[in-house]
Amino acid sequence: MKFAVMGAGAVGCYYGGMLARAGHEVMLIARPQHVQAVQQHGLLLETQTFTEHVALQASSDPAAVRGAQCVLFCVKSTDTESAATAIAPHLDAAAVVLSLQNGVDNAERAQAVLAQTVLPTVVYVATSMAGPGHVKHNGRGELVIGTSLRSAVLVAEFARAGVPVQISDNVAGALWVKLIINCAYNALSAIAQLPYGRLVQGQGIAAVMRDVVDECLAVAQACGVQVPGDAWAQVQAISGAMATQYSSTAQDLARGKRSEIDYLNGHVVRKGDQLGIPTPANRVLLALVKTLESKQIPNKFESQQL
Repeated sequence: MKFAVMGAGAVGCYYGGMLARAGHEVMLIARPQHVQAVQQHGLLLETQTFTEHVALQASSDPAAVRGAQCVLFCVKSTDTESAATAIAPHLDAAAVVLSLQNGVDNAERAQAVLAQTVLPTVVYVATSMAGPGHVKHNGRGELVIGTSLRSAVLVAEFARAGVPVQISDNVAGALWVKLIINCAYNALSAIAQLPYGRLVQGQGIAAVMRDVVDECLAVAQACGVQVPGDAWAQVQAISGAMATQYSSTAQDLARGKRSEIDYLNGHVVRKGDQLGIPTPANRVLLALVKTLESKQIPNKFESQQL
């Protein structure tokens, strides 16, 4: 298949690299510094089991999605509508778009702009950009996608690339599980500038995270969403599975970038306000991250994600 990755930061580069390594034609649409590096040397894909340069195409022009049968839509939640508008004139009529984004409403927001099918996709991967054209994989990598006529084909093609994909008939619930995990970790990792494994060892942190999770579950229930499994157990498991990972919010703040906090803890706070459900823990974390966005934090990360 021919794939395009719109917003090829750490997440998009990892999946694009894995697909290209399996023989698929892949076009990365990214920032100029990454495009130049990929065009000159290929994408340096550093995983836990191999490190290699992967040959693929790269461009900074949204029109480069033309001809793709599947588009991995990996832009920040803040850029969903603008990025969807940018690619809309160039998408093939039969293309399918996978929303590999944080938050629970990005697929719906993109679908309002695009005529093509947009499938919500839950992403569980720990990655970072170690330099221009250099993505580092720190753990996991599975995806959960919604049900459609194309789902089975996509599962098979991703499996060829070593990427496990599960089809869910409750993708809304799966998205909320990921949102809950993000709400528990992202802001705290950003405020402390600590990876997950060290973060959870902090005094009182587990209690704060539990408060955040309980608020999220209350809001999800009021929204009519069935959250599968034990959300708190899944939150606890992340600190072991992704012990060295800094949250995307921590990375954004370290680079002086606007974070997605409005679509994480902020989403829970807004929904709670609408439904009359108190969300004090999420509200405090939202306020602290919004305050820190205006400050300069020493940069632990060498490059930017789109």
